[in-house]
Amino acid sequence: VQLVESGGGSVQPGGSLRLSCAASGFTFSTYDMTWVRQAPGQVRELLTAVTSDGSTTWADSVKGRFTISRDNAKNTLYLQMNSLKTEDTAVYYCAFGYWGQGTQVTVS
Repeated sequence: VQLVESGGGSVQPGGSLRLSCAASGFTFSTYDMTWVRQAPGQVRELLTAVTSDGSTTWADSVKGRFTISRDNAKNTLYLQMNSLKTEDTAVYYCAFGYWGQGTQVTVS
């Protein structure tokens, strides 16, 4: 199993980023997937999830600003992040029991 996140970087408040998570080694389309973040000194926070059939849920902290989506043909999970705030600064992970290495997002 391999999950490889990309798309992180530095952005000003109010900006946008799109994260990607390339999945391999398992049948991606059959698994519910999540995005989780961890800020320095903070516990991991579950942000959003998408089921195998496309249903989505969000944490209140990102509802209306972040959108999760998946492309099963490309075995890829996405996180579109809009209206970014300084408090969104964290390492972002895709996960389903296995974890990727994460990608850093810095908003300042």
